[in-house]
Amino acid sequence: MTHRQILEALSGLLLVLFVAMLSGTIVSVALPQIIGALDGTQSQYTWVVTASLLASTASTPIWGKLADLFNKKLLLQIAIVIFMVSSLACGFAQNTGQLIAFRAVQGLGMGALQILAQVVIAAMISPKERGRYNGYLGAVMAVATVGGPLLGGLIADTSWLGWRWCFFIAVPFTIAAFALLAKTLHIPTVRRSNVSIDYWGATLIAAGVSILLIWVTFVGNEFDWLSWQTAALAGGGVVLLALATWVESAVKEPVVPLHVIRRRTPALAILASLAVGMAMFGGSVFLGQYFQIGRGFSPTEAGLLTIPMMAGVLLSSTISGRMVSNTGRTKPYILVGLIVLLAGFGGLATIDHQTSLVLISLYMLAVGIGVGMSMQNLVLVIQNTVPLSEIGAASGAVTFFRSLGGTVGVSVLGAVLADQVATSIAEGLVKAGIPVGGDAAAAGGSLNLAALPEPIKEIVRAAYGDATGHIFLISAAIAAVGLVAAAFLKPARLRDSLDLPSPAAKEEAVAGA
Repeated sequence: MTHRQILEALSGLLLVLFVAMLSGTIVSVALPQIIGALDGTQSQYTWVVTASLLASTASTPIWGKLADLFNKKLLLQIAIVIFMVSSLACGFAQNTGQLIAFRAVQGLGMGALQILAQVVIAAMISPKERGRYNGYLGAVMAVATVGGPLLGGLIADTSWLGWRWCFFIAVPFTIAAFALLAKTLHIPTVRRSNVSIDYWGATLIAAGVSILLIWVTFVGNEFDWLSWQTAALAGGGVVLLALATWVESAVKEPVVPLHVIRRRTPALAILASLAVGMAMFGGSVFLGQYFQIGRGFSPTEAGLLTIPMMAGVLLSSTISGRMVSNTGRTKPYILVGLIVLLAGFGGLATIDHQTSLVLISLYMLAVGIGVGMSMQNLVLVIQNTVPLSEIGAASGAVTFFRSLGGTVGVSVLGAVLADQVATSIAEGLVKAGIPVGGDAAAAGGSLNLAALPEPIKEIVRAAYGDATGHIFLISAAIAAVGLVAAAFLKPARLRDSLDLPSPAAKEEAVAGA
C-alpha cells in the first residue's frame, strides 16, 4: 500500500477505534443519571462499568489470535457490527439488567476493535515506519479516554438529548467507519492450513480473569479481604489461570503464546505497560471524580479541566512517534516518558482540596506526556520482536495485560479511596462536633452533595479532595516499577521489513558478510 492508501485506510481504523474507546469512558459522568432513570441499585451501578471491562479485557487475546488465523478485514467488519448493534441495544435498555447484559456484548466489540486496529496497522506498515502512524493511534486513544467524560457530561446536561445518546452517538460513526474500511482497506488474506483454535485456553483465560476482576470489584465492600468469599473467588481464579497456563503450553495454536511473553523483551514491555494502563484508566476516572466531588465543579467543567492531560498525550504521542520513525529507536523515548509519568504522579500525590489548579494542570500535563511517549511505543517494542504470523497474538497479549492492569488498578485504587474517604469523613465530623449518625451515613453512602447540609457537604468535599492524593502515591510507586522494567529493555533498532527474515535468509546474510 502507498502512503496515500495507508492514510485512507487509517482514517477508518482511527474512527472506529475512537468510537470504541469513547464508549468505555463517555458514560462515566452520566452514569448516576442513567442508573437513576432506570431505578437501579449501587451494585448495578458498578456492574454497568465492570461488565464491559470484563468482556473487553478477557476477549482481547482471543481476537488477537483469531487475527493470526483468519481474514483480518472480515474480523474487523464483524467486530464493527457487534459493537454497533450492542450500542443501539444499550440505548434502548429498559432496566439495569438489560443494560448490564448489552454492555457485556458491547465490551466484546470494544476489545475486538482495540486490538484488531493495531493488528491491521501492523500488517500494513513496517515497524520502523509504524512509529509515525502509532503516534496517531495513541493520540486517538488518549483523546477518547480523556475526552469521553467531557462529551458524556455535555450530553447528560443537554435536555433535548438525554443519557441514551451516550450510546446512540456511536452508531453513525461506526456506519461511516464500516463504509470507509470496505472501500479503502486492502490487505492480503493469508489462509493457513491445519488451523486450530484453542477453545479450552480461551475459555479458561476468560473465566479466570473474570473471577479475579469480580473479586477485586467487591472485596472490601461486600465482603472482607480475609473471608471464604475471597478464598473461593481469588483461589478459583488462580486455579483457572494455572490450568490455562498448562493448556497454553500444550496446544498447537495457543491464544496467549507463552514462548513470546517468556522472552525478556516482551515480558519487560508487558510489565511496563501495566504502569501505563494504570495511568490511562486511573487518571481519567479519579481526576474527574476529584474535580466534581472534591472541588465542586460540574461534569462539563470537570471534563474541561482534564484538557492538559489530553493535550500532553496528543503532543507527545505524535512527536515521539515521528522521532521513533526517524531514528528507529524506541527505548530512549519510553524511558523519558516513564520518568515524566513518575514525576506527574508524584506531583498529583501531593494534591488536596485546596491545591492550585495551575499546579494540578502541570502535573496532569506531565502524566499525559508520559502516557503518550510510552504507551504505543511499548506495543511497538513487542511487535518488532515477533514474526508477522504472531503479530496478532503478541499485540493481543500486551493489550490484554495493559487492560487487565488498568482494570485491577482502578478497582484497587477505588477501594483505597473509599477507605480513606470514610476515615476522613468520620474524623471531620468529630472535629466539627457533629454526631456521627444519620448524616454521616448519608455522606458515606451517597455522592449527592446537594442534599447534604452545608457543614457536612464541606467535610465530604474535603475528604474526597484530600484522599485523592493518597491513591496517586500508589500510582507513582507502580510507575516506578514500570520505569525499572523499561530500563532493562535491550536497545534495538526497528526493522524495515514487515516480517522477520527467515532462518535461511539469515544464513545467506551471514555468509555474504
